[in-house]
Amino acid sequence: MVCSAASVLLLAMTLPLVGPPVARASQPVKSALLSVYVQLVFSHGGWPAALSRPLPLPPASASSSLGTLAGLSLTTECNVKPDGLTYCACLSGYQWNASICSRHQLCQPPHNHRPCGCLVLSPPEAGYCQVLPPVPGNLSLNSWLQVPGHTLNLTLHTSQETTSLNWFLRRHTGSPGPIPLQPGTQVSLTLSQGQAVLSIRNVSHEWEGEYMCCFEAQGFRWELYQLVRVPLRVTDVARLPDQLSISCATSLGLQLSCCIPYTPLGYMASWSPGEGSEASVLNTPGDQCLVLDTQHCPAADITYTCDLQSPGLTPLRVPVSVTIIQDGDTTCPEDSAVVAWNVTKAGHVAQAPCPVNRTGVVKRTCGPDGAWGPIHSSCTDTRLLALLRGAQLLWAGQGCPAEEVPRSLAQLLEQTEVVSSPSDLLALLGTMTFLAKVVADTGIPLRRSALEALLKTTDKVLDMDTSSLWTPTQAQKPSAASDLLLAVETLAHSLCPQDHPFSFSLPNVQLQTQLLTPTVPAVYRVSFSTQPPLWAQIPRRSLAPLDTSNSNVTITSLVLRKLDHLLPSNYGQELGDSLYATPGLVLSISIMAGGQAFNQGEVTMDFGDRDNPFRCVFWDHHLFQGNGGWSGEGCQVQAANASATTQCICRHLTAFSILMSRHTVPSNPTLELLSQVGLGASILALLVCLGVYRLVWRVVVRNKVAYLRHAALLNVVLCLLAADTCFLGAPLLPPGPQSPLCLAAAFLCHFLYLATFFWMLAQALMLAHQLLFVFHQLSKRRVLSLMVVLGYLCPMGLAGAALGLYLPRGQYLGEGACWLDGKGGARYTFVGPVLVIVGLNGLVLAMAMLKLLRPSLSEGPQAEKRQALLGVMKALLVLTPIFGLTWGLGLATLLEEVSMVPHYIFTILNTCQGVFILLFGCLMDKKVQEALLKRFGCAQPPNSTISLATNESHLPEPSRGRSDNASYEEKMT
Repeated sequence: MVCSAASVLLLAMTLPLVGPPVARASQPVKSALLSVYVQLVFSHGGWPAALSRPLPLPPASASSSLGTLAGLSLTTECNVKPDGLTYCACLSGYQWNASICSRHQLCQPPHNHRPCGCLVLSPPEAGYCQVLPPVPGNLSLNSWLQVPGHTLNLTLHTSQETTSLNWFLRRHTGSPGPIPLQPGTQVSLTLSQGQAVLSIRNVSHEWEGEYMCCFEAQGFRWELYQLVRVPLRVTDVARLPDQLSISCATSLGLQLSCCIPYTPLGYMASWSPGEGSEASVLNTPGDQCLVLDTQHCPAADITYTCDLQSPGLTPLRVPVSVTIIQDGDTTCPEDSAVVAWNVTKAGHVAQAPCPVNRTGVVKRTCGPDGAWGPIHSSCTDTRLLALLRGAQLLWAGQGCPAEEVPRSLAQLLEQTEVVSSPSDLLALLGTMTFLAKVVADTGIPLRRSALEALLKTTDKVLDMDTSSLWTPTQAQKPSAASDLLLAVETLAHSLCPQDHPFSFSLPNVQLQTQLLTPTVPAVYRVSFSTQPPLWAQIPRRSLAPLDTSNSNVTITSLVLRKLDHLLPSNYGQELGDSLYATPGLVLSISIMAGGQAFNQGEVTMDFGDRDNPFRCVFWDHHLFQGNGGWSGEGCQVQAANASATTQCICRHLTAFSILMSRHTVPSNPTLELLSQVGLGASILALLVCLGVYRLVWRVVVRNKVAYLRHAALLNVVLCLLAADTCFLGAPLLPPGPQSPLCLAAAFLCHFLYLATFFWMLAQALMLAHQLLFVFHQLSKRRVLSLMVVLGYLCPMGLAGAALGLYLPRGQYLGEGACWLDGKGGARYTFVGPVLVIVGLNGLVLAMAMLKLLRPSLSEGPQAEKRQALLGVMKALLVLTPIFGLTWGLGLATLLEEVSMVPHYIFTILNTCQGVFILLFGCLMDKKVQEALLKRFGCAQPPNSTISLATNESHLPEPSRGRSDNASYEEKMT
């Protein structure tokens, strides 16, 4: 009876081929290997001791005509396990045939590290191991001891045809089993007749271990081995701290440590000088550290050296400088912020270790004035660092991407909960980036579970705190958000064809995929439940070049919320230098046909109802030295026909969004109504002002100063009236640089508004000239000519220069309006001169007040002229602050994201300028009031008082006519 754990022995016998006795004497003896299935069952499971000795042969039969048994060899040892399976192991010199090996499971752990040395058989299967022929090749190595940074070359020379060639690395740390080696950034494989070469560039200690070359030849599997060692470099040694400053008054000693990764080269570490110090070994999960503790404070500056020696290798010497703080040195005091900081000399960097389960160092600089600087921490969670290093090695060529990428994505999702610092976020984003590069280079497909893990990780990353995580992360790596976008795009369109269609939705991530077949509608359309709703479609003509019958054609549409706010504010040349706002959505569409990206399609997108003009853009990862930026190339805005929304059309596929001016006033019915009512009131007031001047002109211009003052004000009224009328009618014109009427309206508005302010400047300069050059007066004709040049030719030059400079760049007109573009510099050619004029007017007013309110005895102007100048000053004193406040608010709304209150104030003041001119420039003039009262028969009794608001003194009527006539004849010449 056979017990449950029985032993079975299979034998092979070698028999000499013998012929008839006569032939045997004249012919050489031939032998052949015969396969004889002999099953020996031992019920008690143990091998008899007799089987350990050479098996005796039975005596040869003289009557045998077939042959004689010449030898008997054991080949296979089988054990029946309780599960009913038979584990059959080959004895020395024998191995399972490759064809049998490929159909059965290998024993675990592998038997004697030999290929096909042990198989798991199921009853009633039977078989035996075959004798191995000589090894059909050899594995050579350029050197077992590699120089760090050089190239490792392993060469397989074979004398037989080989198949199923694979390379593995068995490292002493980090991985329990052999690591497959694949072509990568450091690994390359070349094959030629009778030769295969494995090359590894820039080797380091992470590439040392036992290399294994596996192949099939002559019906068997073969494994050849080579051992490789790589010495450490100085950069592999971690010092904490790498430099130190201490005060002997507060520190009785110091502690230094140098750590190296585990290596089989057996480094011995020591510190020098070591007198009066104690060195101890500290082993951590990944490193070996030698810690030096000194019991005294050095008397002077000293350099300690960590010496690392291994037999036959050049020693490594890593210095640590220690500076002793002397009396009188500037120092930073002790502090307990985050960690305990000791007294540190000015100009030095204090260092502290990271908490448990974190790797890196905490640094803080002591400034030259003895003030502590900010704390910089590179401490990173060890699990995140392990994932990052694993992804880097996978990209370099260590590991099987089809297995490692899904495993790493699942682990990455688990580790999002431990992200608590910018270093953690950088490690997580770096891992995603390297995994995406691996997928892009190898073309491996991802299953649905792996993609779900990626999207969940992305959703959590986009929800991470901006101020404490994203902002400092972007300060260290500006392309962090751009790299995230590229990684998610790459991994998202790598879904296995059999897993399509696939739809997935999270608060910050929405994904929809579709496999195109001949039965799929010719027009691809996708919509997302965002706020506002977002949809996109690809027309038939873009999908026509794709052969959906012979290859897998997939379309992946991905929407990411919040990412556009994390991307750097970089804009392509065609977008100018202005700041923009994005809607909070980034849409990415990609088409994969037969494993290749198809980027030439046209896509139409609708980002919802947008009240403000916007630009259609895509994210170009190549702009700004690889940091990425928004570009409008190949994209345009198109008004929708069937809806009130505006759509984007782009002639390529990538990540899209829209850009809105960050400082555009949101569409507001109340604001628009205020603007229209204000402009209407301004135009009406200016017309009233012209009517008043028509009635009283000859009365109010009796002297040169009054004439010049009212002439300037009249030109201000005419320019502002024309400008307001043009501005009010501009929305009725078709917008865009292709419209000549819109272009002309924008130019006229620019010129006329500038002329308004330049005439105010002319009025102020006239006032200054009259006060400063009392005895060097110019004639009225010359002053008026200079005022016309300043009031019309200067603004004409500025407006023309702006048109010639910005129109060729496409930055002259704002989108959807016949006015200057606020995103570029065109609008500043208006706002800048206006604010300069307001500032100059303010200076003139300050000087005028000092001159008129405190005149000198020798050069004070005549009383009548003085009153006229006071009238000019009063008008400017009221209008200049109003206009200055108006355009100061206008500039604020352009430069900053302010609330709606400044927009309302700016609209009211800006559109009511005509009302202000009527009130403070015209009707509050005493001469105008008297002329109007006299005109309409409401004359007041004579008054001899002097008012600051009048242009002339009030004299009794009989003497007034004579004075007026004399003044007119004298002053008007």
